[in-house]
Amino acid sequence: MLVATGCAGGLLSLHLPLPMAGTAALVIFCIGLWATAAVPEYWPALAFFLIATLFQLAPAETVFSGFHSSTFWLFFGGIVLGIAIQHTGLGQRIAQLLSSRLGDTYAGMISRITLAGLALAFIIPSSMARIFLLLPLIMALADRFGYHSGSNGRTGMLIAAVFGTWAPAFSILPSNAPNMILSGMAENLYGEEFSYGDYLILHFPILGLMKAAAVALLALWMFPDRAPIAIDAEARHAPSPMSGAEQRLVGVLFACILLWLTDGLHAISPGWIGLGAALYCLLPASRLTPGKCINEQVNYGSLFFVAGIIGLGAVISATGLGEAVIAWTGRYVAFTPDRPFGSALALTAISTLFAIVVSLPGVPAIMTPAAASLADATGLSLMAVLMTQVLAFSNVLLPYQAPPLLAALQMAQLPLAAMTKFCLALFAVGVVALVPLAIAWWFVLGLL
Repeated sequence: MLVATGCAGGLLSLHLPLPMAGTAALVIFCIGLWATAAVPEYWPALAFFLIATLFQLAPAETVFSGFHSSTFWLFFGGIVLGIAIQHTGLGQRIAQLLSSRLGDTYAGMISRITLAGLALAFIIPSSMARIFLLLPLIMALADRFGYHSGSNGRTGMLIAAVFGTWAPAFSILPSNAPNMILSGMAENLYGEEFSYGDYLILHFPILGLMKAAAVALLALWMFPDRAPIAIDAEARHAPSPMSGAEQRLVGVLFACILLWLTDGLHAISPGWIGLGAALYCLLPASRLTPGKCINEQVNYGSLFFVAGIIGLGAVISATGLGEAVIAWTGRYVAFTPDRPFGSALALTAISTLFAIVVSLPGVPAIMTPAAASLADATGLSLMAVLMTQVLAFSNVLLPYQAPPLLAALQMAQLPLAAMTKFCLALFAVGVVALVPLAIAWWFVLGLL
């Protein structure tokens, strides 16, 4: 915290207009605290609201703009749906269904765990909730399959579960916080509303399916082991019939996914669809959430974090700091408008460097306010410039960049060395193969 404060104070001595210098100091202060996890994630967000308002860095409607972004309400809806899945027992049912279909070979088991994690990303919007749902089951199954603590089999199963439900989910709009932060800031700053279906078509074939395949293949290659010990017939008993609450929740989830996929037809933002689903789940008559859910189980810290980082991006844009960052970047990177492939790669590289320094949610906070200037400099469309961020924050170099990975590391007691090596390997696959393929796919779709 003292380091972040010192860096922030140092910026005030630069020859910048006062609002821009104050915003720069506040950006380093907040993102430094988020990146180092020196304090809970909500604390820098609340500090941002106070400091930006007290020193009048931007109008109040700009500072607090995160709260009226549809992305904020999509995130809220995801939290409530996650609570409903746990409360009704649907989450446990999904886990039991998974355990009975893992197969009898190690390769088949790793592949199915990865695909199950990817499937959950369409149902449960929160990556942290998916990891908390999957890991206890996978740890129990590893014990039953004879993979003891520290074995390759156990590590491979846990890595496949964590990365299978987290890494490919960047291609599904509501399934990760950085996606929603980018969406909210694009809407706030440029009036660009991301379509669920268009976002899926743009990213899922490469960053979803191919990345899931890469996760499974790398887990098999890096953590080879014998076939699992067969589970006895008693453990494979048929599940009990679904309760009325579970059936209603399945209906809500199906309706959400259907409306999200067809948002290009009805023009209703994914955030308002998520809020509508949350309202139904919170209705006492629905019996889909606990009676005191809104008071005791909603994670307001995460909500403040999302609202704070979206508002921080809006203040960066309003004070002109984003354009100043791009002007500084332009001294070292020469963009050529007649080479869209090279420009997209360069923008991805810049965002990737920011992701290493400020963690994943910091990428849209810094890059989105400068997107319009970058579009002018590169000759790319605004949407193409925004989408290069997804290529960057979906490709993680080290575990510290992503809070869900740190949570999984602690929860599953995974060896740090194993997760770090896997991150590095997956990052290399992303840089060498997936990023170029994704950009080539954009050419096919006409984005570039």
